Amino acid sequence: ALIDSIGDQLAYLSGKAMLYAVPLTAGAMFCCIFFGVSVSLIFSLLLMIMTGYFWGKDFYLNFYFLLGSFVAANGVASCRNRMAPIHAGAVVGTCNVGIIVLVALMQDQIGPAAVLVQCLCGFCGGVFAGVLVTGFAPLAEMLFGYTTDIKLLELASMDQPLLQELMLQSPGTYHHSVIVSNMVEAAAKAIGANSLLAKVAAYYHDIGKLKKPLYFIENQAEGENRHEKLAPSMSSLILISHVKEGVELARQHKLGQPIMDIISQHHGTRLISFFYQKALEAREKNKTSKGAELPPIEVEDYRYPGPKPQTKEAGLVMLADVVEAACRALPEPTSARIQGLVSKLVNNVFIDGQLDECELTLKDLHQIAKRFNQILATIHHKRIEYPAITPRDGKSKVNADPNQRETKTDRDRPAAAEEVGQVDLKRLGLH
Repeated sequence: ALIDSIGDQLAYLSGKAMLYAVPLTAGAMFCCIFFGVSVSLIFSLLLMIMTGYFWGKDFYLNFYFLLGSFVAANGVASCRNRMAPIHAGAVVGTCNVGIIVLVALMQDQIGPAAVLVQCLCGFCGGVFAGVLVTGFAPLAEMLFGYTTDIKLLELASMDQPLLQELMLQSPGTYHHSVIVSNMVEAAAKAIGANSLLAKVAAYYHDIGKLKKPLYFIENQAEGENRHEKLAPSMSSLILISHVKEGVELARQHKLGQPIMDIISQHHGTRLISFFYQKALEAREKNKTSKGAELPPIEVEDYRYPGPKPQTKEAGLVMLADVVEAACRALPEPTSARIQGLVSKLVNNVFIDGQLDECELTLKDLHQIAKRFNQILATIHHKRIEYPAITPRDGKSKVNADPNQRETKTDRDRPAAAEEVGQVDLKRLGLH
């Protein structure tokens, strides 16, 4: 009797019960993670047609796989960690159990033991689909060069070796990149761009400066400028080379094609105006002193090679990079001055044609400037001045915080800062 009972239970595992265990919903998860929800929905419909073709016109089986695929795609639509597909698989498995029980109640042709076996197969099929996706998704990323949201979140970790190296060797560039990432994330959300991609690309957009960090203004100590000993053409070459070197570093560290594209496009074909003007002035000076005709200065030698930004995210990184760098050189950065500077620079980039090949509209530019103003005004807000405290003996006055004490240099700063700020803007090629 026991053997007959076991035989009956094993018989339930044949036929439709085993079909319930097939992890076809893994395909919907893969499509959603790598290509988006729309492709996943198309895949689900095609899957329903295929199941109908191979396993006969079984409405309930088609409905089983179609609904399971929809649930699977929805479960990983906002996938943010490697375990999300397994969680989605468990939800799919639970949904499968519900469908199996519902079909059994409607047909009322099979016993409780058979339904239990089918439910077990259905739940295992959903979980197994999640396990498959969790195991094979990183392999697919590596083999086919796809950059998923999960990979972007991993790259956004400040424990990444490249970001650690940037923080130690180029602290000014690192700080600039963090602020740019905050700016582009807020702007991307406002215009419907991929905020995660824009933010992560901003972290890495200037990694090429690791090769020669002290030749970039944000990493130079006060009074130190290595470009003073170089010809303008050599200075321009160093600045231009950081784009190519950044792309190469991104390739070595396998950051993914979307980030490499943004690194190569974040300067577009903009002119390094400071060193171009310096080269023109040096040519005129030499021509006057020597009286001989000198070779002309080629403007293309002082332009970044491009290409121009091709996506909204690349355009955002370009704009934020320009605006944040210029805002650092702005004397007395009040909200009004920041707003004026942001409007001027965004207009300059637009008029220069750098945004012609990306999808940013004038309406987008308005929203971008608005978000940039909010973030920069918050970062550069004026701190309160702590009142002086007079000791009880009345002999001397000290501030509550000695670091907040105003000095004569501080009082004299606005006039000097205006002149220094203009020079810094010129060095950045923005004035």
